[in-house]
Amino acid sequence: MNHVWGLFSHPNREMQAIKRENETVTHHYSHHVLLLAAIPVICAFIGTTQIGWNFGDGAVVKLSLWTGLGLAVLFYALMLGGVAVMGYVIHWMARNYPQRPSLGRCMVFAGYVATPLFLSGVVALYPLVWFCALVGTLALFYTGYLLYVGIPTFLDISRDEGISFSSSTLAIGVLVLEVLLALTVILWGYGYRLF
Repeated sequence: MNHVWGLFSHPNREMQAIKRENETVTHHYSHHVLLLAAIPVICAFIGTTQIGWNFGDGAVVKLSLWTGLGLAVLFYALMLGGVAVMGYVIHWMARNYPQRPSLGRCMVFAGYVATPLFLSGVVALYPLVWFCALVGTLALFYTGYLLYVGIPTFLDISRDEGISFSSSTLAIGVLVLEVLLALTVILWGYGYRLF
């Protein structure tokens, strides 16, 4: 958790510090990802069961506590899986680099890069669709920035190579995020019919 502030105040230095730590996946998940991924889950649970999704047309979809709890567990699993998938993507993309980091280090890096997305989940306390989409988009932009800043440091490559690597990784990451967002909308917006 000590890197969260640094990722926003001085991301380049923080990425160098993260690289020097050589953190394990288990430690990273238990001290960072599991905690931060709980923020959007808990906020969405509270927002959808107490206030309800507001789609802007006056219709509000409010979930029961049991439905919200079931969907929260699925949402949490999807987010944890999304970080792991992005770790695999970064590891796969780095296959031709001589300084290819281990899969574990790629997963740690993916977890730190996802930090803005996790923190943006606070807006789900008041689940107004357009507002959640706006904040999520801003968080995605900053996540992309962290990727651009972190990849050259993380892989020990030039800034020019880092830009092409980051662009490719970001494109795949956006694809993964779109799938997760679609599943999230289905689960939180329409999932009340499933449970």
